[in-house]
Amino acid sequence: INEYYEINVESELYIFRELSEASGENGGQASSPPRGWNSYDSFSWIVSEEEFLQNAEIVSKRLLTHGYEYVVVDFLWYRRKVKGAYTDSLGFDVIDQWGRMIPDPKRWPSSIDGKGFSEVARKVHGMGLKFGIHVMRGISTQAVDANSPILDITTGIGYMESGRQWRAKDIGLTDRKCAWMPHGFMSVDTKLGAGRAFLRSLYHQYAEWDVDFVKHDCIFGDDLNVNEVAIVSEVLKELDRPILYSLSPGTSATPAMAKDVSSLVNMYRITGDDWDSWGDVAAHFNVSRDFSAANMIGTEGLNGNSWPDLDMLPLGWLTDPGSNEGPHRYSRLKLEEQRTQMTLWSMVKSPLMFGGDLRKLDETTYSIIVNPTLLEINSFSMNNMEFPYIAGESNLRGRHLGFTKMPKRSKEINAVDSHVLDLISCKDHKAKGWVSEVLHDELERICWKDNLGRKHSLPFCLYKRKPLLKSDEKKIHKKKYKGKHHLSAVDSTDFCLDASPRRKLTSQELKSSSFSPCQWDSNQMWELNNNDTLVNSYSGLCGVLNPVKANANSGGIRSWVATGRRGEIYLSFFNLSPGKMVISTKISDLDKVLPHRNLIPGSCKYWEVWTGKDYGVAKETISLAVATHDCALLVLECS
Repeated sequence: INEYYEINVESELYIFRELSEASGENGGQASSPPRGWNSYDSFSWIVSEEEFLQNAEIVSKRLLTHGYEYVVVDFLWYRRKVKGAYTDSLGFDVIDQWGRMIPDPKRWPSSIDGKGFSEVARKVHGMGLKFGIHVMRGISTQAVDANSPILDITTGIGYMESGRQWRAKDIGLTDRKCAWMPHGFMSVDTKLGAGRAFLRSLYHQYAEWDVDFVKHDCIFGDDLNVNEVAIVSEVLKELDRPILYSLSPGTSATPAMAKDVSSLVNMYRITGDDWDSWGDVAAHFNVSRDFSAANMIGTEGLNGNSWPDLDMLPLGWLTDPGSNEGPHRYSRLKLEEQRTQMTLWSMVKSPLMFGGDLRKLDETTYSIIVNPTLLEINSFSMNNMEFPYIAGESNLRGRHLGFTKMPKRSKEINAVDSHVLDLISCKDHKAKGWVSEVLHDELERICWKDNLGRKHSLPFCLYKRKPLLKSDEKKIHKKKYKGKHHLSAVDSTDFCLDASPRRKLTSQELKSSSFSPCQWDSNQMWELNNNDTLVNSYSGLCGVLNPVKANANSGGIRSWVATGRRGEIYLSFFNLSPGKMVISTKISDLDKVLPHRNLIPGSCKYWEVWTGKDYGVAKETISLAVATHDCALLVLECS
């Protein structure tokens, strides 16, 4: 153990130096999972320049040597902090003459006289750090309402094409507003030269501010917009400075969906927002397993590598989601749960973005986020995967952990209540399953065919709703949405099916099919294709029917395994159950996932990271008692 730690802590700059050397060798961005601090978990949207720089200074002094190098201003840095302003308010933002967001000068006084974030970036760079900002999809509703002209960066004047100047109302897609911030932002028409010119003007401005990191929100998961991601990625390649590109959020994200964007970016969220609740932590196990199994960890990305992102670490001194208030409480996660989160994030090789207010950083939290073994695993481990060959036994009841089958129900189950409409990539074969039926009086419904004809299941069907429009409106919308339909749960209703949630979901929240008042909104427009897929106009994703499940992450045991660069094996046990469990595995089973190691009983010595306990030589079985919601992280050195 002492020899191992000597390697890791011989110099305070060890990990940071190794990361820098690795980046230099590969010559690309994000050669290892990015690491830093983000303002959202502690300040929501109200962080000021003074508060931000105070945190940045602490990152520089206490975390930079451990590889935490990015400091990121999260959302709404352009919103004036005045009465009536909140996360989805309209009319409180500061924009320039070209409809681009600029920092609120009251909160960011160094931004006056058109400086933007240049002064903040200069100070951050002077601390040895890199500076990042959060941005939203497309263009702001405020810019569209003002009908701002579009800047052509090649000429320095308004964008001209076809003999006229183009403006915000020409490119803003009012029917493709961000589902969870509809008053704030909408997509731009990327088919238009003016739409692409606007996006180019945004990211050239960020480069002029010396930004190093952009977190692009309402653009992935249920809010997927591949076209905009692709254009932004191309613009970033054109710049004379590297900018790391991150996508958010990750609600309903799947490996198939991620494969459409992973090569265009450097990191992308794969869950909803992660907050300080055990349910949010536990919700990351399944999705982490799926992305690892799909070989998505550390694949080729924008000018370097790309990493699935499990979201920020909500530890330490925090605020609340969507709050207008700054940090005012400690993380609600117990110590055991915090260790579990940090261990999983590291074994999965997720980017590590700390979210707490560093001005009140306690030593316990600090010791968790700078643990040298965890950071070594996060940066340099290989063959990271869920390890299925484990057994669990309750100390209290002496019963082996198993799966419990739900009792059969003889009565009919209403498919609308028992199933949920999820969104997946239309390339996924699971998306094919919809059929159209004509009933009577031209009434047509679309049904998920797997439920048709089942004895105890009513079919899941949605009815095509005929819009009641005036003649002029009918012509406009019929042309725009040719072949697309509103869908309702019953044949006569004013409520239509939404594809994406109307609010941001946390990681643990189970998505449910939602209906809201019908409107000409792409989030409610659906098209049945000839290949039996049902595609949504907002995200371009396809609907698929899945059974509603209780939160499957509420119990059980899990394990992850990885290998180190010096030949060591990392083995983690996780107890998601409400009581203490004894978790075991056989040395021989490690060979099943780590071929060519030829492990035999008596060939490995091991110790546990969080307790520092040396267990000596492992015989046939490794077995540890793990407290509820806690974990054990073992380092095996095998001959």
